[in-house]
Amino acid sequence: MDLASLLTHMKTSPRLQERFTCWRSIPERPARFGPWPPSLDPRLQEVLGARGIEKLYTHQSQAIERVLEGRNTVVVTPTASGKTLCYNLPVLDGILKDDSLRALYIFPTKALATDQVSELHEFVTDLGAQIRTFTYDGDTPVDARRKIRVAGHIVVTNPDMLHTGILPHHTKWVKLFENLKYIVIDEVHTYRGIFGSHFANVLRRLERICRFYGSSPQYICTSATIGNPDQLAASLTGCEIELIDDNGSPAGKKHFAMYNPPVVNRELGIRRSSLLETADVAEELIKSEVQTIVFARSRLNTEILVTYIKERAARNLYSPDLVRGYRGGYLPTERRAIEQELREGKVGVVVSTNALELGIDIGQLEVCVLCGYPGSVASTWQRSGRAGRRSNTSATILVASSSPLDQYIVSNPDYFFESTPEQAFINPDNLVILAAHLKCAAFELPFLEKEGFGPDISREILDLLARQGILRHTGGRYYWSSDNFPANQISLRSAATDNVVIIDITRTGTPRAIGEIDYFSAFTTVHDEAIYLHEGKQFHVDKLDFKEKKAYVKQVDVDYYTDADLAVSVKVIDVFQQTMTEPSVICHGEVLVTAVATIFKKVRFRTHENLGWGQISLPEEQMHTSACWLSLGEEIEDRYTKEELQDALVGMAYLLAGLAPLFLSCDASDIRVFCEVRSPFTQQPTVYLYDRYPGGVGLSEKLYTIMNELLLRALERVRHCDCPAGCPSCVGPSCQDKEITARLLAEVVGVESSR
Repeated sequence: MDLASLLTHMKTSPRLQERFTCWRSIPERPARFGPWPPSLDPRLQEVLGARGIEKLYTHQSQAIERVLEGRNTVVVTPTASGKTLCYNLPVLDGILKDDSLRALYIFPTKALATDQVSELHEFVTDLGAQIRTFTYDGDTPVDARRKIRVAGHIVVTNPDMLHTGILPHHTKWVKLFENLKYIVIDEVHTYRGIFGSHFANVLRRLERICRFYGSSPQYICTSATIGNPDQLAASLTGCEIELIDDNGSPAGKKHFAMYNPPVVNRELGIRRSSLLETADVAEELIKSEVQTIVFARSRLNTEILVTYIKERAARNLYSPDLVRGYRGGYLPTERRAIEQELREGKVGVVVSTNALELGIDIGQLEVCVLCGYPGSVASTWQRSGRAGRRSNTSATILVASSSPLDQYIVSNPDYFFESTPEQAFINPDNLVILAAHLKCAAFELPFLEKEGFGPDISREILDLLARQGILRHTGGRYYWSSDNFPANQISLRSAATDNVVIIDITRTGTPRAIGEIDYFSAFTTVHDEAIYLHEGKQFHVDKLDFKEKKAYVKQVDVDYYTDADLAVSVKVIDVFQQTMTEPSVICHGEVLVTAVATIFKKVRFRTHENLGWGQISLPEEQMHTSACWLSLGEEIEDRYTKEELQDALVGMAYLLAGLAPLFLSCDASDIRVFCEVRSPFTQQPTVYLYDRYPGGVGLSEKLYTIMNELLLRALERVRHCDCPAGCPSCVGPSCQDKEITARLLAEVVGVESSR
């Protein structure tokens, strides 16, 4: 069955019809073209003509013209719109005219870098020019690195390698830094939150080294659609950036459907699992032999879906090998093999986290299935764009979970379709992040006393580091005086610097690494007795060795997986801002969060019933971060019993945490919630929303400014939920009476409490 017939069948099926809350058809879009920049080397046009590209799209024409005029640019168009030519053509033009010119390409992942370099090599080969392009990352052989440093016209790398492998060793890269003309930053929208805050400081260090060697490079950035691409690019680079967003690329017809699983327990308002419903949708696509990508919101959900969809493939007499998983934690060789199989059409369904959200060429996928709302309009459209990359008809099906955010989206589809993409936030002046990169910068080059590096507080941090003996302040300069290598102590992508390697010891005497996981996730994923899932296989964790950062696992065949709980406490350290809004107080400040993994549940596959639990014996983790909190006044507190107040606060906290991603371009896990009936600090009932990263990255500060709007949305969600007493779609499973939560929210925002 072809895609058009399948979509008609699904849309009209009596079983499925009532589950689709919305079905929109987005018409095809014709191409619009612009002129070739007259100063562009004609050889480039000849190579493109031989490939069947006779014209440039409007955004390509405009971007290339601006770059050739010497302007910093950010090109913002959808997936598969030809953004690559926006930087490749002016860079190659510059090298053809000046052989000494150098360019640095920065991609957020090694996979994307590998994909782009392959395309660039083909172009240079067709061009017949001696333009040497090299990838420099952790996989680059040692004997090739010296040649790259000296001979590479275009050096392709990622932020992590730039941070640890290039900037600290800049004296070996003199040829590059003396002649650096262009810095290309692809997928700018990925540099938000903690990652973007780190990367902005890496670019500050890069600019500092370029000034030392006498170069002043120009930035060419590309991005998927977000609300503030030029502002984000400017915050990252510290430069004025010109926005190019007049998209001229064509697009095929796209169907976008919102699918709400049926209610299976009306008393409790419980819907059928989105995982099971997504697996059912994938089964229909497998039977129709439609190549599909399924996005899940977590590594655990990815592996559960791989298990379920493999079972359904086998049930329909298809090979389970047609179904593959893809996520962070897989070894690089495994990920590259999966990417190649996708391009060759050997994979029917790939289940991925956001790891495949970026523009890696993964073949002619026809359908994108989203297991749960990704958390932002921008990310949803980015994932949707992975299907239909060849301008053919495609479809996206959003399968809602029971979370308040998902239910809000599928119940209010106009909100999604009419909303502009969210803005991305970074906080490069976060003290923890800034201090770490000041150490790196001082290691790379001594600091002058009056030298700038971000905010004015940088000088104070340098003085503090000097008092600690990390720097030596003499002769008007700050010199590095510590023995350690500071870049190795900083992870750009998480709060932890180390990963835990997962080692399979199923076969005696032949242990092998099968994956890795970040340090903090190890507490809840590979603790002793956990079941670790990998490509549909189950592994029992025999031992987690934190000292050696290794988890030893054995393959088993069990019908359950494990899910751990964290016990959290929050202590206020300092109040930065405070707003009195009778009858409550909203604050923003610094908090100390203490978390410890306490127990884990054994959850049966398919039914998701609880089969038991076990204890986790691991040390607690502490984190200083920023938070926004809401404290309720005594006049509210006096109108509730302690039990009612506890119930209402739990429901309010659940709603606020679930709906916060509507206002922030972040993952739901980036903001955490904690509530107390009587906070030791405020002496009042209090709900805290805090950044999940040390020092915070600005999310809770943004929530502080829009808390009233968030509270109104929470009240709207609970009032419009059809459940009788409370459910996972509104106040959550721990709240016993949603009317109490609705009443409390109404009092806080000052509206009528009746439904």
